[in-house]
Amino acid sequence: MKNIAVILAGGKGNRFGDPLPKQFLKVAGKMIIEHTIEVFQNHIEIDEIAIVSNADYVIDVERICAKNMYSKVKKILKGGSERYHSSLAAINAYSAVEDCNLIFHDAVRPLVNNRIISDCISALSICNAVDVAVKTTDTIIRVSSEMTISGIPIRKELYNGQTPQAFKLKTIKKAYELALKDKNFETTDDCGVVYKYLPNEDVRIVEGEGSNMKLTYKEDLFLIDKLFQLRTMGSDNKNLLPNIDEDIKSKVIVIFGGSYGIGKDIVNICKEKGGKVHSFSRSENNVDVSDQSMIKSVLESVYKKEGRIDYVINTAGVLQKEPLCNMDYSDIISGVNINYIGSIIVAKEAAKYLKESKGGLLLFTSSSYTRGRAMYSLYSSSKAAIVNLVQALSDEWYDWGIKVNCINPERTKTPMRIKNFGIEPDNTLLTSFAVATASINTLVSNMNGVVIDVKRN
Repeated sequence: MKNIAVILAGGKGNRFGDPLPKQFLKVAGKMIIEHTIEVFQNHIEIDEIAIVSNADYVIDVERICAKNMYSKVKKILKGGSERYHSSLAAINAYSAVEDCNLIFHDAVRPLVNNRIISDCISALSICNAVDVAVKTTDTIIRVSSEMTISGIPIRKELYNGQTPQAFKLKTIKKAYELALKDKNFETTDDCGVVYKYLPNEDVRIVEGEGSNMKLTYKEDLFLIDKLFQLRTMGSDNKNLLPNIDEDIKSKVIVIFGGSYGIGKDIVNICKEKGGKVHSFSRSENNVDVSDQSMIKSVLESVYKKEGRIDYVINTAGVLQKEPLCNMDYSDIISGVNINYIGSIIVAKEAAKYLKESKGGLLLFTSSSYTRGRAMYSLYSSSKAAIVNLVQALSDEWYDWGIKVNCINPERTKTPMRIKNFGIEPDNTLLTSFAVATASINTLVSNMNGVVIDVKRN
């Protein structure tokens, strides 16, 4: 049976307090609605997508779909003043279909994942209506009009509803036909319509996830941004993505800091997969990332030779483990130049080439970026700056089609670490190969503006 995702984007965001509807706000380098559409666009079991928009923003949605070439988007519909008007728009749009599965999802839940969608589709093979929910973690109280507690439901029986909500078309259509005959009809979600007007129809629950949160208030935007940042690519995934050969083969890849450690492994993997790799470093060919004229020159030479540059990676860095007051200013300036200014220079000089190829820029941070630590004041602050640089550039270069991401590896066994920390047990460290693998997976993915945590297991 055909699986049709219905993305509900008809809201104006009145509670959010922003003149722009919240589905069009940007987080992790893309609009909220783009993140949401892409999950369904990339899901193997979704056959078609319909988007229900506020009438004032249909043209904006059309432009977004055209720009991103979402092949599964077949309908862009106008919603109404109430949420259920949007659901009805989709139901009516497919009313001539003999039957199909309609999977309704809020446009402002961009972190829905493949597992949840697959579970909804699977559940529809044994029932006609599905809701996604998570167990409530708080005690819920019923309050009287006098603002006193009038009841405390049993917590283990309570769940918080999410989306998607999925239905056989004939079931949700029948429920609304009955609901619209009720002059007192009110609803906040589609499962509630089935539950009330088709009382003999079981609504099956699929387990949701806490990260599948809805953007409602401004504080939520901060949390969703952090959840995107903390998206994890575990090192136990030793295999590259299935399409890595095609994504890397014949691509022109420039890597700074490619002579050892993570950078060297990235070079080796990309060469093995058929990439045209150009590696530069101080030890390899005397290229300093903090020298603007040098970076400009090597990028020009690569472009002249290859005719394009698809990916640029900067792994170059130095670790200065020393109290600030003990450091010479020459070492301070050198450290900041290599760890931060170098990434700025690489980004600025690479921009015109990546704009032409609609390629990707990959930078590296460190777990120390989340909190400044004694003995690491310059290093951790520079790495925090890298994260902000990535997020800003992903937004600045959004319309150019350039993807900008950041790798945040846990402690990794590299020559730089051994130099500063000596010999450590291998089972406490990531391998540079694992980080390199995650880096290439990120480079060829659709992610943008995301900090990828690479962790052991």
